[in-house]
Amino acid sequence: MPDGSVGSGAAGDLTAPAAPDTIQDTGGRVRRATLRARLRRDWQLLLMTVPAIGLLLVFHYVPLLGNVIAFQDYSPYVGIKDSPWVGVANFQWLMLDESFWDATLNTLTITAFQLVFYFPVPIVLAVLLDSVIRPRLRLLIQSVVYMPHFFSWVLVVTLFQQMFGGAGLLAQTLRDHGYAGLDIMTNPDTFLLLVTGETIWKDAGWGAIIFLAALAAIDQNLYEAAAVDGAGRWRRLWHVTLPGLRPVVVLLLILRLGDALNVGFEQFFIQRDAVGRDAAEVLDTFVYWRTLLTGEWSYGAAAGLVKGVVGLILILVANKVAHRFGEQGIYKRS
Repeated sequence: MPDGSVGSGAAGDLTAPAAPDTIQDTGGRVRRATLRARLRRDWQLLLMTVPAIGLLLVFHYVPLLGNVIAFQDYSPYVGIKDSPWVGVANFQWLMLDESFWDATLNTLTITAFQLVFYFPVPIVLAVLLDSVIRPRLRLLIQSVVYMPHFFSWVLVVTLFQQMFGGAGLLAQTLRDHGYAGLDIMTNPDTFLLLVTGETIWKDAGWGAIIFLAALAAIDQNLYEAAAVDGAGRWRRLWHVTLPGLRPVVVLLLILRLGDALNVGFEQFFIQRDAVGRDAAEVLDTFVYWRTLLTGEWSYGAAAGLVKGVVGLILILVANKVAHRFGEQGIYKRS
């Protein structure tokens, strides 16, 4: 038994694991590890991260240097070095472009709508899947709801076209019963509902994986204690399940807010001609049409840089709000 001078709790328990930044000496005392000691202890784990770090450097951080063309009149024929500098002229041009603001408004509208009607769906789906007792039935349901995630957007839009298009199953059924046909796929007024429905069908099952992992981490003793105290199914859901999911929900909500100006490209690019530019033009498609097709590389880089800066600001603000409510967010409070 260690004496009282060693301390109590994890510091005085010889069997308690040391904290990640500490080491335990032969006498059982826990002290802060030096950088060299931690490198010597964790070098295998660090070596395993080298490929991932290399991918991030090559495909994410090194391309960030190319944002310099947002301040140039860039031409790929002369290169970055010889392209003339124009300062913030591209950003001024961007701020005066009505099509940019229309695309921004569409993007924010879609993001806000999907935060309300799509973001909760994976949470509800995970709770429902977790309540399925039979393992085989749960495995079957999970396989069915995960599968659409691996479909391309071309296939997803094609399936929805076969169901809700002018010659689709829904329109034909209505005509067979004496009603007028319905073409949802080319109606700009229902495009917001359409893309949200497509997103739910394709990605809700995949998004539920994170929440299923969070549910598995909740201490089952809490459910047993709540049941002993007389809490029913709904009470246990409200007082045990949802508080256990709250840190993960806050984290993913912050990341989604930081990605508010990025709602995707393929889904809207495929359906843009069917519903018109006014309904389907988002910032990603705007950059494509105004950059790759016209050769205005600097203009597109300026738009992309604005997206990145706004996303970073939204993440920092949302993380600060999470700290105000006692949550850790995406990084710890200083």
